[in-house]
Amino acid sequence: MAETKEVNSVFLQQLMELGISEEKAKEALIKTGNQSSDSAALFYFSELEMFSGFEVGESLSDAYKMVFVVNMELNMGIGKVGAQVAHAAVGLYRMMMEESDNWQQMLRTWDNDGAKKIVLKGLNTGHILELQEQACQLKLPNYLVQDAGRTQIVAGSRTVLAIMGEEKLVNRVTGSLQLL
Repeated sequence: MAETKEVNSVFLQQLMELGISEEKAKEALIKTGNQSSDSAALFYFSELEMFSGFEVGESLSDAYKMVFVVNMELNMGIGKVGAQVAHAAVGLYRMMMEESDNWQQMLRTWDNDGAKKIVLKGLNTGHILELQEQACQLKLPNYLVQDAGRTQIVAGSRTVLAIMGEEKLVNRVTGSLQLL
């Protein structure tokens, strides 16, 4: 019988809330030395998920996720970040529903599979624009929120980039970013 290593139960729960199976979450925690849920999630989304295959019954083309990259140079309050991520989710969803049958099918599959969403840290506006360009080159649906400037930040500030697509492609754009 294989030896079972103990993992931090709080970190395990945090990873499972991201939609990672208990087995994969434990594996990621063990491989990253049980340091933090952030390091284990980063390992999972950039290494384990890409190289060790997918869960039974899951196909590569059907594994989708929506990622939100928050512009950290703007120093938005937590409520402002939440509102901007919500704007990004709604904006991307609406855009995809209006664009093509393929994107509508992607949304349906994503929704039926648990609607995985991840919020990550972007360095600054230039970084966000670079990520958007990479997403466009990979033909990934994306939506960039520009703030109206009514509360904390200057009008036109680019606050959150939302990207949707096959996990392996989205990871090529955002796999090295830290969780928020």
